[in-house]
Amino acid sequence: MTYAKITGWGKCVPPAVLTNDDLSKFVDTSDEWILSRTGIQERRITHVELSELATLAAKRALAAAGLEGSDLDLIILATASGDSLIPNTASAVQRNIGACNAAAFDQNAACSGFLYGLQMGTAMIKSGVNRRVLVIGADRLNYYINWADRASAVLFGDGAGAVILEASDDACGLLAAKLGCDPERRDILEVQGPGTYVDRFHTSACYNIAFEGPEIFKRAINGMNSACQTALSDAGMSGSDIDVIIPHQANLRIIQTLAKKMGVGMEKVMVNIHKYGNTSAASVAIALCEAVEEGRIQAGSNILSAAFGAGLTYAGVVIKWGDRVTPIRTIDDELPPCDKSASELVSSAVEGCLQATAEGTVNFARSPKL
Repeated sequence: MTYAKITGWGKCVPPAVLTNDDLSKFVDTSDEWILSRTGIQERRITHVELSELATLAAKRALAAAGLEGSDLDLIILATASGDSLIPNTASAVQRNIGACNAAAFDQNAACSGFLYGLQMGTAMIKSGVNRRVLVIGADRLNYYINWADRASAVLFGDGAGAVILEASDDACGLLAAKLGCDPERRDILEVQGPGTYVDRFHTSACYNIAFEGPEIFKRAINGMNSACQTALSDAGMSGSDIDVIIPHQANLRIIQTLAKKMGVGMEKVMVNIHKYGNTSAASVAIALCEAVEEGRIQAGSNILSAAFGAGLTYAGVVIKWGDRVTPIRTIDDELPPCDKSASELVSSAVEGCLQATAEGTVNFARSPKL
């Protein structure tokens, strides 16, 4: 049997840090309010395009696998905030890494996107269509934030993470996956603004993220727990077989509740939400990379990962790590220097959102049904 072994991994988080105290200077909030409700202490704000974040994560993953871009057959970029809808952002990454022999596409499953991409890449390798696949999770949801709304303005950060999948006879990689979508209440988590449903003659000064926290919390727990139980059953495992859990980093309370439902102690759970906030499709990918870097993932480790996102998408997967936890090589590439603070990077967006809120022009008009 052919498996899709994870042979390379890499992440990219921008250098500009926006702390809770920074946020409190222009949002009606405080460090105590944010930390007690979400577990977030700070988040990163990008000074470059999403494709640049994704490119650096991809280059680091390729180096860790000892590969070049030209070795790839397929690039899957999971994102809800690409540089452009047409052409896809994956093609920009493809150009940047010299992946001249690869197919490339974007897919949007929101915060579940990386795990969706991991399952898709694995399936392509198992089918024999591809041999080497790059899966990237990358988002910059701060672009969509209404900075006058503290319910959503405190949650998100920017970043990217990537893995290389290679065909292998070793029984490792993604062993089981349960993906799903609960569309009944897709309205409870929605970026209002981009998309052709918006009246093209309607103008507004800022985007807005519709966010119903309590309902999201409930559905996130139910969706991820159910998906994880199914994936574990399909893999012939139970919670006691898992060495580390890598959940989507959306809210510390959600992570703690999920671990309790799974009957797993928090000592087995990878948590980095305090550093980055919710990085959407990048969340699991970044946490996976850091779990390897910190030694929490060892050769042969059994990993359970779960995510939940707008749509309402959900995913639970079981991964067996391979025999290598150190990169074959590393690179010195970095993002271009950033000469602004995170507060300075978002200042014009903050001013626009505050003005739009005062004028009552935040809500977007939907186009008439055709």
